[in-house]
Amino acid sequence: MQSLGERESDTARLEEAVTAYREALKEYTRERVPLDWAMTQNNLGTALKTLGERESGTARLEEAAKAFRNALEIFRDNAPYYEEITANSLARVKALIDERKKTPAP
Repeated sequence: MQSLGERESDTARLEEAVTAYREALKEYTRERVPLDWAMTQNNLGTALKTLGERESGTARLEEAAKAFRNALEIFRDNAPYYEEITANSLARVKALIDERKKTPAP
């Protein structure tokens, strides 16, 4: 869903992906399966980032940043490769948020 949603101009599939990731997080708990939980947080962050890039506000981008930070808590000690990717995603989201906060919406 997410990959299709990234290619389509409509946001319906991205919205579906966000819902699916949030549902998956009910099963993939941090305590039970921390790496699966972190990967799902990362995927949620990516879907929210893509939605946020298509909107003028920062709400989705803020949600994406939170999901990336959640994933980093696990990746830091357990998955350095994913830590780097997620840290880069978080940096891009933070830059977008800062840029939008500096530029008033029309």
